[in-house]
Amino acid sequence: MAKNKRQPVLKTKTPVAEKFALSACYQHELIEAGCDEAGRGCLAGPVFAAAVILPPDFEHNLLNDSKQLCEADRYNLRIEIEQRAIAYAVASVSNIEIDEINILNASFLAMHRAIDQLHLTPEFLIIDGNRFNKYKTTPHECIIQGDGKYFSIAAASILAKTYRDDYMQQLATEHPEYDWHTNKGYPTIKHRNMVMQHGFTPHHRRTFNVTNPQLSIF
Repeated sequence: MAKNKRQPVLKTKTPVAEKFALSACYQHELIEAGCDEAGRGCLAGPVFAAAVILPPDFEHNLLNDSKQLCEADRYNLRIEIEQRAIAYAVASVSNIEIDEINILNASFLAMHRAIDQLHLTPEFLIIDGNRFNKYKTTPHECIIQGDGKYFSIAAASILAKTYRDDYMQQLATEHPEYDWHTNKGYPTIKHRNMVMQHGFTPHHRRTFNVTNPQLSIF
């Protein structure tokens, strides 16, 4: 009976620490703030935005686009961002203002308001997305999917998202039938059905198309 051949022992390399997927900053000469918004596609509630200035040598293995993270990670990261940031601010634009100036301009306005509140004036801005209304005379760069490329934009996305979620949780106690404690105002089927059944609340965006809300967010 033939003996089984001894299987070769495969040597495994010691895992090497992965490089950080995101970059610390877009440029190195000027004080740079990353900006992002949350709630642009919602039927109800304000749009929130954040501006964050991080140390130039900032690194983090977990920090990423808020949409790529679970809720627990977002809230844990919010604490760390607020502790480690050189400066940060969060601002919002109400649903009434959104109806008056449209959601795109409202998103830009929310970012402007957040930048206004920074205790350190940024000399350069990096913006998530492909469009932005210039902030005063400050130079900026729009970066598509920037929240997955630069730490400061990712940090801004997390602050904007978590602060807005907190706000919608509070509103949910006033109007539990709309399920805002789980959908945060986004156009889920249940949320749209409740609007068509019960009508708008004072917190809804009246200019948004309830049956096809995507038509109204650009």
